[in-house]
Amino acid sequence: MKLNPYEYHGVGDPTAGPAALGLGLLGVGGWLLTTARPWQKPGNALTLGLGWSASGALLLCGLVLLAKCVRTVHGGTDPETEAGRGGEPPARPARSSD
Repeated sequence: MKLNPYEYHGVGDPTAGPAALGLGLLGVGGWLLTTARPWQKPGNALTLGLGWSASGALLLCGLVLLAKCVRTVHGGTDPETEAGRGGEPPARPARSSD
């Protein structure tokens, strides 16, 4: 059945906003990392340390946020299901001896 453009199609992807934020954080972190290069311009050690720390934190936060979105979209194992199984592997089917 084809949906008409005026029909309600439901809400959009709930991971689009966090994924865009994660990509933005990766972009800003990468930009900040390239502007705080010690071989490009000699600077104060405190300034370089703060710049690298801030860029590392932005890159890490962006990567974690993006990884959560990818895991949500592509699915993974449900922790409640894993805990309910007790972590045991599934039973193997019995072999027929015919």
